[in-house]
Amino acid sequence: MDAEFERLLMFEQIRKAAEETYTKNPLDADNLTKWGGALLEVAQFHNVVDAKQIIQDAITKLEEALLIDPKKDESLWCMGNAYTSLAFLTPEETEAKYSFDLATHFFQQAVDEQPENSLYVKSLEMTSKAPLLHAEVHKQGLGSQPLGGEGPSAAPSSKAAKGKKSSDLKYDVMGWVILAVGIVAWVGFAKANTPVSAPR
Repeated sequence: MDAEFERLLMFEQIRKAAEETYTKNPLDADNLTKWGGALLEVAQFHNVVDAKQIIQDAITKLEEALLIDPKKDESLWCMGNAYTSLAFLTPEETEAKYSFDLATHFFQQAVDEQPENSLYVKSLEMTSKAPLLHAEVHKQGLGSQPLGGEGPSAAPSSKAAKGKKSSDLKYDVMGWVILAVGIVAWVGFAKANTPVSAPR
């Protein structure tokens, strides 16, 4: 749990630094992308209602970044992750599909800008499977839990394989979203050369 708390603090630090930079230079697309990525990371530590609001805030920051630089691949990809996260937190199928469609649109644009980026390509491939995973997540009742869950140790040890399967599915889905968002945040963080040492 200490590692999780440290992660939350780290992304809160990134978010605050981005907010401060924004007051000095509101037209820095890199900074806005970093801010959006940090918000997406912070969202996973909250309940569904709060997480959805934080993701909406992230989308607003990423939209600002794309107004400044419409072809910024990191912003496009991060936007795809934001809509994927939002879709998984939305139980209503039609509304979730709309978010998945937007995610696909942004992932496709990111791939168009950087076709050799394997992470972008993988993200685009994953969105085609996302609606099926969404249906499974909500059938298992996992969509109502915090985005990050309680960690792998929360997986039921004494329950039957079905419980383990639903837990594994949750970590597959949310793990992919969280990993993707984390990479974007770190890329932006590293580019900014902010004096906080990255773990090796």
